[in-house]
Amino acid sequence: MALPVRWVELGRIGAPFGLAGWVHVSSFTGPPEALLEYGEWVLRPAAGERKRYRLIEGHPQGERLVARLEGIESRDGAALLTGAWVEVERAALPPTGNREYYRADLIGFEVENLEGKALGRVAYFIDAPAGAVMVVADAEGAAAGTGKVTRGEHWVLADPAHLRRVDLAAGRILVDWPAELE
Repeated sequence: MALPVRWVELGRIGAPFGLAGWVHVSSFTGPPEALLEYGEWVLRPAAGERKRYRLIEGHPQGERLVARLEGIESRDGAALLTGAWVEVERAALPPTGNREYYRADLIGFEVENLEGKALGRVAYFIDAPAGAVMVVADAEGAAAGTGKVTRGEHWVLADPAHLRRVDLAAGRILVDWPAELE
């Protein structure tokens, strides 16, 4: 039996750029222009089905990218893509290095601190001024994606100083983060 395709968000389509169907793109890759190395993008609008597009061309434009996709030839066509997530199949991503992980691979992992206290499961990540933050929802089921720290969440800096061990096979993360910090 084939495993279901896992999708990873690598960017988001912004407003149209010019009149010929180009779009602004916010890239979540490091460096941002690495998104342009994927010849095929899957776009997922907020309320809709995924659709594949071939990347015709793209380049950096200020702090974002601009790109032209096959079949999108007008500003109106580009406007219909605004807000769509740029996704690729997880299998298409390059392998990670030592102590490197894709955030998408860590969602749902159990998190425990050095004192042996279970903090919950990884709900999502956010990018904060101090760096990436792993939001861990406790067993009470805190609502994910609210952007607010609640009693049911722990916001853990996702850096080597705080992420002590990631066990991909067991789906567990050991962190140096006291439960009482919040």
